[in-house]
Amino acid sequence: METTWVDWIVELQAIAQAGLHYSKDIYDIERFKRVREITAEIMSKQSSLPLDVVNDLFCNETGYQTPKMDTRAAIFQNDKILLVKEEDKWSLPGGWIDVNESVQSNTIKEVKEEAGLDIIPLRLIAVQDRNKHNHPRYAYGICKIFVLCDIISGEFQPNSETSESRFFAFNELPELDNAKNTAEQVRMCFEAYYDNNWVVRFD
Repeated sequence: METTWVDWIVELQAIAQAGLHYSKDIYDIERFKRVREITAEIMSKQSSLPLDVVNDLFCNETGYQTPKMDTRAAIFQNDKILLVKEEDKWSLPGGWIDVNESVQSNTIKEVKEEAGLDIIPLRLIAVQDRNKHNHPRYAYGICKIFVLCDIISGEFQPNSETSESRFFAFNELPELDNAKNTAEQVRMCFEAYYDNNWVVRFD
C-alpha cells in the first residue's frame, strides 16, 4: 500500500476510536462506529488482507489510541551481538511491553524467556517509530526501544519462542526478521556499543 493511504486510514481509525471513547451522544457513537468500519474496509481492499484480520490488527482496542511499545536488547560478547532465531529468521531478543512491566523489567524478562540469560540493562540506545524503519508497515503505531545490556549469567535452552541463540559479528549477520529489526538497526547497536559517549537517538 502507498504510505499516504496508510496514513489516512490510521488517522481516521484513531479519530473514530477516540470518538467512541469520549462521545456521549448515541448518534455520534453510531457515526464513529461506521467510520471505524469504513477504515477497516478500505484497509482490507487496499492491502488484500481479509477483513477479520484487519479488524483484529487495529479495530479491537478501546480508549484513546496510542502506540504500542516494544523493547529490543543489544547484548555483546567478544565484539559480537546476540541474536535469537524464531522460525527461520533472526532478531534481537525482545517483544511487546506487558501492561505490568516497565522498559527495564520487560527487557530483562524477554531476554530470559528467549535467550535464557540474566542481564542488566545499561543504557538506552534509541527510541524509534517502527513504521519509519521496519517493513512491512503496520496499521498502528509502535515505539521500538533499543537497550544496551550486559550479561550476568545463564545459558540458552530451546523454548516455545526461539530455537537457537548465537553471537554474530556485523559482517556475518544471518537473515534478519526485518519486521522486528533491520541490519541498519543492528548496526546502530554496534555503534552504541563502541561509543562510550553515545547520545540516545529518537524519532
